[in-house]
Amino acid sequence: MNIIDNAIDALRFKDTIFYKENSDLQYRYNALEKLSKEYPSNEEIKSELYIIRKGLEGENEIAYQLKKSSIGMYVLRDIIIKHEDLTAQIDYVIITPYYTYFVECKNLVGNITINEKGDFIRTLTIDGKKIVKGMPSPLRQVEAQREVLKKKWNSSANIINKLLSKKFEDLRKVLVVAANPETIINTTKAPKSIKYKVLRADALVRQIEYDLNSVSRMDFDSKKEMELRAENYLKLSSNDRFDYYWYYKNKFVGNNLKDKLIELRSNRAKSLNLPKDYVFTDEELDKLIKYTPFTIDNLKKILPPIKVKVHGEAIIDIIKNS
Repeated sequence: MNIIDNAIDALRFKDTIFYKENSDLQYRYNALEKLSKEYPSNEEIKSELYIIRKGLEGENEIAYQLKKSSIGMYVLRDIIIKHEDLTAQIDYVIITPYYTYFVECKNLVGNITINEKGDFIRTLTIDGKKIVKGMPSPLRQVEAQREVLKKKWNSSANIINKLLSKKFEDLRKVLVVAANPETIINTTKAPKSIKYKVLRADALVRQIEYDLNSVSRMDFDSKKEMELRAENYLKLSSNDRFDYYWYYKNKFVGNNLKDKLIELRSNRAKSLNLPKDYVFTDEELDKLIKYTPFTIDNLKKILPPIKVKVHGEAIIDIIKNS
């Protein structure tokens, strides 16, 4: 397919195809909803469920805006990229005929002002009192996520492709999207490099259209090439998920799993004359509680091989019987 055919193909393609639509927030919500029915008086579960529901509503609002567009794009929702000891969780990867967008979704309460330094300041009213305070920059967050992907790409791309390709950031834009329809975003004093990277959900498609209108149609990828890009992102994405039901139950209800694991560590360290960390460290303990591995294969994702070999069966037995 030549350049002209690519451009014609891309212009004919008007659909929004969700190449991956499931969301980590949905798994969290389902688990918390189940627990809220089992423990209706647990206020911590209710509070967490409310927060997750709001986040999910925000993600769904972005999905709605993308689905009703007619640009022609592939969309992947909730992509997790791992490179060495780094992890990036990207709410949306949007693949258009030219640009790829990494989107950080924020369902923020209150209004957002970005000052001349690029700092995010939130203004909200609580009990009739106006509160103004700074907040972590979601833009820096999504830029850091893009950097993880860049490192992974650089580690796998051959030197010829690197030399011939455009600068990584040129084709991969970052956006922060405020999904709350009541949020007002003030970017009047924001640096020019930030001004158009923070927007509301109802302006997302318009911004993508503006970006694409500044690019020659001769440079557009075909539908097939966009699909290939989507497939590559899906291959890069980690499929590691854990049982949120057990995670939240351990966190908010408690079933003595942590105490049992600590007791196991102490007993095995004493009987084998080993330091406790040689069974598992406190950091590994937190991961055992969070991921609650029920099989040796899943345990291997948390503990090094020697620990799995020596202590694996005992750990699994504790988890299964908690």
